Amino acid sequence: MNRQENLVNRILERLQERLPAEVGDLGQDLRHNLGAVLRESLSRLELVTREEFEVQTKVLARTRQRLEDLERQLRELEQQVPGQSEDAD
Repeated sequence: MNRQENLVNRILERLQERLPAEVGDLGQDLRHNLGAVLRESLSRLELVTREEFEVQTKVLARTRQRLEDLERQLRELEQQVPGQSEDAD
């Protein structure tokens, strides 16, 4: 069972614990229907694990640093070219 399914089951269990016993079969119907809605909603969110998020954060930081380095190198090279105007883009 995956993490998303575990989350849905925990939510549904907590809901069922709080329902009065008098609701009977209605509680089971509610659990079934709400479970379907939760699963569908969570699948649309495209959630990632903390580990995946951290990996992508590090990749982004390295990419940003590399871009800054390349921009600096480009500025240095542009300064070495004689007669190059500042607004020549």
